[in-house]
Amino acid sequence: MDDSKNKPPHGLSTRLVSYGDRAFSLYMRRSFASSMGYLPATLSKPVIGIANSVSGFNNCHRHFPELLEAVKRGVLQAGGLPIDFPTVSLGEAFLNPTSLMFRNLMAMDVEEMVRAQPMDAVVLMGGCDKTVPAQLMGAISANMPAIYLVGGPMMTGRHKGERLGACTDCRRFWASYRAGKVSAEEIEVVEGRLATTAGTCAVMGTASTMACITETLGMMLPGTAAIPAVHADRLRAAEATGIEAVRLSQSKITPDKIITRKSVENAIRCLMALGGSTNAVIHLTAVAGRAGIDIPLPWLNEISDTTPVLVNLKPTGSHYMEDFNAAGGMSAVLHELKPLLHLDCLTVTGQTLGERIDADTDPYVDRTVIRSMAEPVEPLGGLVSLFGTLAPQGAIFKRSAADKTLFETEGRAVVFSSLDDLAARIDDDSLDVNANDILVLQNAGPISGTGMPEAGYLPIPGKLARAGVKDMVRISDARMSGTAFGSIVLHVTPEAAAGGPLALVRNGDRIRLSIKDKKLDLLVDPAELAKRKAVWEKEAAKKVQPTRGYQQLYQQHVLQADKGCDFDFLRAGGK
Repeated sequence: MDDSKNKPPHGLSTRLVSYGDRAFSLYMRRSFASSMGYLPATLSKPVIGIANSVSGFNNCHRHFPELLEAVKRGVLQAGGLPIDFPTVSLGEAFLNPTSLMFRNLMAMDVEEMVRAQPMDAVVLMGGCDKTVPAQLMGAISANMPAIYLVGGPMMTGRHKGERLGACTDCRRFWASYRAGKVSAEEIEVVEGRLATTAGTCAVMGTASTMACITETLGMMLPGTAAIPAVHADRLRAAEATGIEAVRLSQSKITPDKIITRKSVENAIRCLMALGGSTNAVIHLTAVAGRAGIDIPLPWLNEISDTTPVLVNLKPTGSHYMEDFNAAGGMSAVLHELKPLLHLDCLTVTGQTLGERIDADTDPYVDRTVIRSMAEPVEPLGGLVSLFGTLAPQGAIFKRSAADKTLFETEGRAVVFSSLDDLAARIDDDSLDVNANDILVLQNAGPISGTGMPEAGYLPIPGKLARAGVKDMVRISDARMSGTAFGSIVLHVTPEAAAGGPLALVRNGDRIRLSIKDKKLDLLVDPAELAKRKAVWEKEAAKKVQPTRGYQQLYQQHVLQADKGCDFDFLRAGGK
């Protein structure tokens, strides 16, 4: 029964249960596998695990049962045995306080199940914002041959002749509703027309950004990042992924050979050219950290300042993901970026990135959606890192989705001490605020107890919104949805709950923002800040910490935003 005498263990003969008798362990496993109706010959094939993140609480993944069957078809065609298994699923709109808090939990789940169960390669099925980085993080740590299949973006809806896509248009209509320009009746109608199919958000939000980054890294089949969820090509991509997974199991190409410093740099360039989500900085930092690769924020700036924005998609531009796919998708973007990329990076197919680009046989590009390097949407990359007395370890600003007239601003701080404080006062007509002020939100970072939610998109105060104000500078240690537009400083590090300078800002303080100089400064005398810090430390000592379960683990081990909010003990080298 023990086939290890003749050839290296594979399939069901790997990772045997520890009974102290390997032959008995294999005998037991094959016996139990037989109870599922497999023929003996089937049980000797290479096993391809399929990590399936379907959930009734994840609308983005509701088409996964059909995708799963397509993956299985591909695996069977190529001579493998497909075995799917469930993992944690992170439905963006269904998790309290925020999905980011559970990203690391999902990463641990994926890592341990891939490592513990018998398989020769794994197909990772995900799509929703935190799902993609979580599965990549787990796969890198397990270092099993792995290939990614995203669920794809949803299609747009229609309202009064206008195309709608979650969730940039969600936010636009909600802002109009708060400003009194859209009625309660109409906002209810719009609610049912924003997200009308399976799939992830229809714009270049976090989900699509991470899909495109994953393709650039080389962890998925070429040209599959942007295919709409409901398109037949998405099923064909699933089947092809199953076929490739069997080949991958035989080639033994593991994630550590694909995710390298060079491929991470390629991914950052892709992020900048896409005008992609600020969340991707945190996620890519966490993914790279699992491979022992740091992403210092000054490196981000170097790449951003030498990479133009090429993709005209919401929230930076005017088009949607279905347009991006039809316009040439990632193949067109990578072709444009080719002079700036490391072309010798390996991909899951065994090709280098350069060979993958050169193999593209469809040269069509719609230049209204994907611009050339000579005529970009913006001359500089979409994101910029800021440093200064308010953000000693950095902060992130999405310059491609902001009002350029606010790039050089000095203003008076209007401070909200927490999310509850923000909710209680932002629409109070007695709030002392004007359009030239700077809104500041504290205590919304990783260890704040809120899990760093997408609350950085502070709403325009009600009375200003009704007066026609559409944008103003907003600063926080929180995140922002990749679908949002605004002059918003995010991920301020160290966060307020860790005693960073953000915790010491008070109403009336002056703050200076300079995108040109990449600076964010709190203009308060250091002696005054020292007094405030002493008071803060006394109050912080009184805070009650979580005493059990995952919340305690998270609170004790989550790193700051500049380290990707991963757990300290999960990064390569444990730091």
